[in-house]
Amino acid sequence: MTYDYNSTRKRLVLPEYGRNIQKMVNHIKTIEDREERNKAARTLISIMQNMVPHGKDLNELKHKLWDHLAIISDFELDVDSPFDLPDRKKLQTKPKPVSYKNNPIKFKHYGRSIELIIKKAVEMEEGETKDRLVRLIANHMKRSYLAWNKSQVTDEVIFKDMKTLSQDQLEIKEDLILTDTRQLLSKPRKKRSNLQKKKN
Repeated sequence: MTYDYNSTRKRLVLPEYGRNIQKMVNHIKTIEDREERNKAARTLISIMQNMVPHGKDLNELKHKLWDHLAIISDFELDVDSPFDLPDRKKLQTKPKPVSYKNNPIKFKHYGRSIELIIKKAVEMEEGETKDRLVRLIANHMKRSYLAWNKSQVTDEVIFKDMKTLSQDQLEIKEDLILTDTRQLLSKPRKKRSNLQKKKN
């Protein structure tokens, strides 16, 4: 007795539709009568449509499904599609590699985003808006620091790190006081529903 395992079967072109759809496509390719072949293809499109979530644009979905039908058939299914077939060469073209910045992050617990925000803050004109942004950045850094290290951290440590990240270009006001550590570490209480209030 031999067992039919998926690992021994031919690889599916679009696995999200499953092996039965692939079998149906293979069967439609063997139908000699063009009218019957077109009818079978339209029926299969309806089945595929019920398998995938779709929004309001039904025409866009149908276009995508006909494209998928052509891809599953390896562009060998001769039917009258209401849409132009996708370009096979474009589908086989590999996307260009994404370039990643290799610049090391100075403080990993703050992340690269903080470095970029601090850079923007340095470029801002002095004033109330910049002061508010500096305070927001400092509090976020303190929260991030505590997420990695639950021990206490002084505001001076955060200010020192801000100076380092801004290359001493960011002015920090002497009267700037950050949110208390206990408040940053405390978990917000869940609001009770009206039903729970009535029970109490």
